[in-house]
Order: sequence, then structure tokens, then C-alpha cells
Amino acid sequence: MVNDLVVDLSRLQFAATALYHFMFVPLTLGLTVLLAAMETVYVVTGRAIYREMTQFWSKLLLINFALGVATGLTMEFQFGTNWSYYSSFVGDTFGTPLAIEGLMAFFMESTFIGLMVFGWDRLSRAQHLFVTYLVALGSNLSALWILVANSFMQHPQGASFNPVTMRMELDSFFQLFFNSDAQSKFVHTSLAGFVTAAVFMCGISAFYMLRGRHLDFARRSFRIAALFGMLGTAGTLTLGDSLGYFAARVQPTKLVAMEALWETETPPMAFNVIAFPSQSEQRNLWAIQIPGMLSLLVTHSLTQEVPAADQLVEQAKTRIRNGIPAVQAMMALSADPTNADALAQFNTHRADVGYGLLVQRYAPDGDLTRITDADVDRAALDTLPEVWIIFWAFRAMVGFGVLMLGYFVLSTMLSLTNRVEKLRWFQWSAVLMIPAPYIACEAGWIVAEMGRQPWTVYEVLPTWLSASTHSVTYMAFSVAGFVLLYTLFAIIEVYLMVHFIRKGPGDGAPPGASPHASAVPAY
Repeated sequence: MVNDLVVDLSRLQFAATALYHFMFVPLTLGLTVLLAAMETVYVVTGRAIYREMTQFWSKLLLINFALGVATGLTMEFQFGTNWSYYSSFVGDTFGTPLAIEGLMAFFMESTFIGLMVFGWDRLSRAQHLFVTYLVALGSNLSALWILVANSFMQHPQGASFNPVTMRMELDSFFQLFFNSDAQSKFVHTSLAGFVTAAVFMCGISAFYMLRGRHLDFARRSFRIAALFGMLGTAGTLTLGDSLGYFAARVQPTKLVAMEALWETETPPMAFNVIAFPSQSEQRNLWAIQIPGMLSLLVTHSLTQEVPAADQLVEQAKTRIRNGIPAVQAMMALSADPTNADALAQFNTHRADVGYGLLVQRYAPDGDLTRITDADVDRAALDTLPEVWIIFWAFRAMVGFGVLMLGYFVLSTMLSLTNRVEKLRWFQWSAVLMIPAPYIACEAGWIVAEMGRQPWTVYEVLPTWLSASTHSVTYMAFSVAGFVLLYTLFAIIEVYLMVHFIRKGPGDGAPPGASPHASAVPAY
């Protein structure tokens, strides 16, 4: 059995690398699409200012992309090094979308981004625009396949567990790809990337306005980004509602953590705007509520019940007891794959095998016949993720999302009336807004991944069983090394970004305006 501390350190390392990596992903997703839009305007109108805009923002994209690749490649290797049993368990299914992502999307994106940045004088306008489209398509296809793989962990579809081989085997690629969680999450994540790029572009453009530099460039970039961001934020919030509705049906324990729901109530249930949840006491120490709002948000009705922690824990106890015979049958099949009685017993209890594996953590010497009622109760409580972290991360994500929607509505109004340059307080606000989408995106991933606990594959494979059998010392050094290395990457990213932003577009054009400012009106 893997040491609990090793499991925790393995989770910490993957969380740290994933959160570092996701600092770079959203900007790439959104900036590629914005570049495609800008270059399309350049090709259609022939206005050189839009070429200059595309060239400048593509430099920042290249920096972000390079460091995103550096931080992302190691994540896939962690599946084999730190999560070996997980890799063996789901490799047939989980590896399929990852392989497609690498062969189709990543190679497309990484190959053509060089042509996009350095091929201006070697390609025709139409050819270069096509390359830019391929970069945008490749980056978002990459996100799609990654999220297809991740959604299998959240809501396993298209595969079935073989008790003889002890593996999840792919049954239907169609079901795997069209997993409802994958499609909603892909659009939600891509739109979040568009919002990140829009906030970033507005903030840098506002910085130039504050400095009185590259004003025509800044005006146009700000206006495009503001319109783009307003639409993206509205779409992100809308898809977020769909994901919440989805979680209520297939991951009710995640919803319990998101909303700090401890006791099932007669509908309509109140929404906890702010609460201080206590996991040990299974209650909220204090809360501000809106009566009836939770039922409306989660079920889109006022009469449908929303199960809380008390009800879900009781259901888990039943499923744990039903899952124990499935694990015992699986052990018998491991010793004798031709054991027909064991196979029949497994098939009878197949749906709850994950819960049997969950309680095996507390079985003395792995002997499930020695499991007590106290062990079952303990394992049932384990099915609830860390409520206070997910509760506040969810509110951070939604809160910043609403803030950015208001910001983009105001930005669009001020930009369309040519008032952004006259309001220095708003320009400073735009600069200070740059961290907001990053915080919201990181908080969203915390909700998605910590809300899945205690499972690596929801209700199928427990996290405690998934990790490799490393020593605590090895994992401690590994975590420390990765955190230091990725912190260095983040410092390099900020340094290079600041360097090229200070330099500005136009390769050192004189302060005061873009070289095209006097020739092209600002519309």
C-alpha cells in the first residue's frame, strides 16, 4: 500500500505543475484567435497598422507559447512516474486523446507558430493568414483533446472495466469524445482563454495610453479586445451555469463542496452567498443566504430536491458495502481468470467496485473481510472533497467573472465613444485588471480537480490507489525541484513580457504615436 504522505506529495506536485502550466494556456488560446481576427482585417483592408498589431502581439504569444510547452511536457511524464497504477488502469482509454492531441494538434500548433512569427516576408498575405488560422485552430484543438481526456476522469464514458486485466478498456470512441462534460468544458475553457487574452490586451494597450506611446495601435487593440472580451465573458458565465447543472447530476459531491451543502432540505433550497464551512462538524459556522436561489440555479426549478452531504454520505455507505464483494471477486479472478462464480459475483456488483476499492484503504492487510462499520463510515466521509477550499475557489472564479463582465461592458462603451484615452483612472484600472482572469482560471481548475476527490477516475479509481510507490524523501525533493524550476520559468516569462512590452510595437517607433497614426483614422 502506498504511503499516504507519498500520495499527498504526488498530488501536490501535479497540482503545482498543472497550475503553473495553466498560467500560460489561457493566453495562448485567446491570443491566437485575436491574432487571426486582426490579420484578417489587415488582409481584407490592406491597412498596415493591423499588420503591426498582429506582429507585436504574436511576439508576446511566442514567449507565452514557448514557456507553456516547457511547463506542459513534464505533466504527461508524471502519469508514468508518479501515477503508475493510474496509467496502467486507464492507459488504453486516457492515452487515446492524449496521443491524438500530440500528433494532430500540438504538432500543428508548434510547427506553424514559427511560420506565423517569422514568415511575414516569405509568405503571401493569404498564405500567412492561413498559417495564423492553423495556429489558432491547433491551439484550441489541443485544448479540446486534453479536456476530452480530463472529462473521462470526471465522468467516465466510452470505456468499461475488465476485472481480469484490471484495466479500463475503450468501448466507444464516440462516447469518449462526445462526453457531455468534455464538450461543455472545452467551450467554457476556450472562452475563458479568450477573456484572458482580451484583459491582457486591454491592459497593455491602456499602459501605452498612460505613457502616451503608440496611441493609434493602443486604441485599435483596446477596442478589438474589449468587444472580444465582452462576448467571451458572457459566454463563459453561461457555460459555467451549464457545468454547474451538469455537476448536480453526475458529480453531486462536487456540488456539495461548491455550495457548502450539509443537510438536505425541502426545496426550494437557499443559496449560500458567503459561508464558513466546517468539514469536521459537517455544518456551516456562519452563512449569508438567498432563499430559494440554489434550487433555481442548480435544477432550474423550485420543486426539485438538491441532495446535500448527509444524503450522499448515506448513499456512499450503501455503495461501499455493495462494492466490497466486487473487489473480492476481482481478487479471485486475479488468481484464476476462469473462475465463473467470481465473474458472476463481480458483474452483480460491478457498478460499485470503485467504492469497494475506496474502503480497502482501511482494511487491515488489505483483507476486506475485516472491514468494520466504522471503516465504512470513514470511507463514506472520504467521498466529500475539501469543502472550504472548493467553496471559496468557486466564489473567486464567479466573482472575478462577474467583475470582468462589468469591466468589458464599460470598456466597450468607453472605447466606442473614444473616451478611454481621457480617463486615466480607467487606464490604470485596465492595467490592474490583468491578473483577474488568471486568478479566475486557476480557481476554476481548483474547483474542477479538487472537487473530483477522492477519485482519480470518478467513482471508479480512488486517488489513494493510483500513486506510484516512491519514498517520501524522493517525492519531497521532486516537489521542491519542480516548484523551483517552474518559478524560474514564471520569472523568465514576466521578464521577457515586460521587456518586449516596454520596447513596444514598430521596432522602436518614436513615442507619441504609432508610425501609422497620422495616416490612418482611429476607427
